[in-house]
Amino acid sequence: MRNIKALMMVLLASMAFSGTAFAEGDPAKGKRVYVKCKACHEVDQEKNKVGPHLVDVIGRPVASVDGYNYSKGDGSMTAFAEGGKVWDEETLAAYLRKPKDLVKRTKMAFPGLRKDEDIADLIAYLKSEQ
Repeated sequence: MRNIKALMMVLLASMAFSGTAFAEGDPAKGKRVYVKCKACHEVDQEKNKVGPHLVDVIGRPVASVDGYNYSKGDGSMTAFAEGGKVWDEETLAAYLRKPKDLVKRTKMAFPGLRKDEDIADLIAYLKSEQ
């Protein structure tokens, strides 16, 4: 019984510290993080800039914004989208950390966000704008 209790404690602790996909972010702080994104992305209108708009991005299929010319070919955003991938919190968190690690030939020049807190906050902000 003692081993089961210890195992449960370890599992609960690991879930509590399991990364940005499950972290609750602060939308107000995320709005400040979004300043790094707004030169290329709109969050409040369906208008593409250098990058596709981010209106309703959480839960949206990858590479699905009408009128945006996504990268094509091996290692591209369109290749990454195959199989019906969607921008859920976990996928978005991985992409925001290091875009080119997830999609080698992405057009996004941004190198990524280093802090888990910034990623969680930005995702919370994007969710609040939906």
